[in-house]
Amino acid sequence: MNRESFAAGERLVSPAYVRQGCEARRSHEHLVRLLLEKGKCPEDGWDESTLELFLHELAIMDSNNFLGNCGVGEREGRVASALVARRHYRFIHGIGRSGDISAVQPKAAGSSLLNKITNSLVLDIIKLAGVHTVTNCFVVPMATGMSLTLCFLTLRHRRPKAKYIIWPRIDQKSCFKSMITAGFEPVVIENVLEGDELRTDLEAVEAKVRELGPDHILCVHSTTSCFAPRVPDRLEELAVICADYGIPHVVNNAYGVQSSKCMHLIQQGARVGRIDAFVQSLDKNFMVPVGGAIIAGFNDSFIQEISKMYPGRASASPSLDVLITLLSLGSNGYKKLLKERKEMFSYLSSQLKKLSETYNERLLHTPHNPISLAMTLKTLGDDEDKAVTQLGSMLFTRQVSGARVVPLGSVQTVSGYTFQGFMSHTNNYPCAYLNAAAAIGMKTQDVDLFIKRLDKCLKAVRKEQNKESHVSGVDNYDRTENVDIEEMALKLDNVLLDTYQNSS
Repeated sequence: MNRESFAAGERLVSPAYVRQGCEARRSHEHLVRLLLEKGKCPEDGWDESTLELFLHELAIMDSNNFLGNCGVGEREGRVASALVARRHYRFIHGIGRSGDISAVQPKAAGSSLLNKITNSLVLDIIKLAGVHTVTNCFVVPMATGMSLTLCFLTLRHRRPKAKYIIWPRIDQKSCFKSMITAGFEPVVIENVLEGDELRTDLEAVEAKVRELGPDHILCVHSTTSCFAPRVPDRLEELAVICADYGIPHVVNNAYGVQSSKCMHLIQQGARVGRIDAFVQSLDKNFMVPVGGAIIAGFNDSFIQEISKMYPGRASASPSLDVLITLLSLGSNGYKKLLKERKEMFSYLSSQLKKLSETYNERLLHTPHNPISLAMTLKTLGDDEDKAVTQLGSMLFTRQVSGARVVPLGSVQTVSGYTFQGFMSHTNNYPCAYLNAAAAIGMKTQDVDLFIKRLDKCLKAVRKEQNKESHVSGVDNYDRTENVDIEEMALKLDNVLLDTYQNSS
């Protein structure tokens, strides 16, 4: 309703009441105006009524929502299901145009405005999280792996002779396949063991650069967030090497936005050397559904070049999700989540350390990894590999998600490349271990329940290895009401274990 509508309403309802309603609406509009003027995440989160009003106002700017619109093209925002239309707040046209994912659509001014605002808010949050000199970014409706591929394909046009990508090893399939999909040959640099940590072998990186020749190297593909005992790459030193040899540098920062340490590494790397782009996941950092990523960098023209490499229009769903989330949280809400995550990391570390000592294990000393922790699994019995995999299946059937057990000597082939000791980021890590991570959104009760269930599973595995009956060894609590459920879980443990062994 505009001013004329409110004036007309005063003929039907007391003008005092109408003016009060008008003032209430203006308070919503004031928040929207500040957002459009500043392009920054509001300090305090919006309530749902303001959010829905804002989204509705944007949606009616798209041609598919015009009253009396007559569409005679092949893409006119037609939707068969009203439920689907409501799910997307009637933003049907997507974002971008065929030549640029960041371009404005003439028939979808509202969706285009949504896209611009989202990119602006995300840039503000990246700065808030620690990368203060980032100049540009955009949300892309692809997860981290495909977003990395888009960066590599963009670099191909700048470096036509390049064939190789130098990649300090991290045992995660999507980042490896991103290089294969782009048509390049990964040059795997094995990590070096320093104490318990696996760290970047800088000498091997520089030696490989000299051996292959800078012109034949597309880029160095480094990593921040990762599973312990691997730790973030030495970004500052890698950035200096890239600057010295004139080689681009792309950083896989998958879930690093939530870590001030990871973001500081990127900031410092850009300050002392060269970082061309860094890519991060939306779902892991902002608690939205899977399907989006942020591509960011320090050279505005290069980030624009990447956005123009995306072929065709794109889904607006990831942009809409993160926009709603950031406006709901506000910058203060997001900073609170970051603070709570740090606290949860310390709490998880202390609780896992206590539990490990109970079983004569230990928490691996990985101070350079700010998100992931690892506990040794050395004392599970004579058949250690079987016991380790058995532990993993038991945790899974007891609804513990995210924890990983890493046995010794696992071999995995990915896109024709064979990795020894796969999942441990090195050919021969000294021991099997279990991973757990303190990610954004984790609560104290999550840690407590995980420790409780891990404790019971460790007891059960030890009893199994001591040849006691599998059923009686599950746990020590009164099972009078849980016999059937636990027996079913034990049978499922064995099925999963057989499946794992057959697949490997």
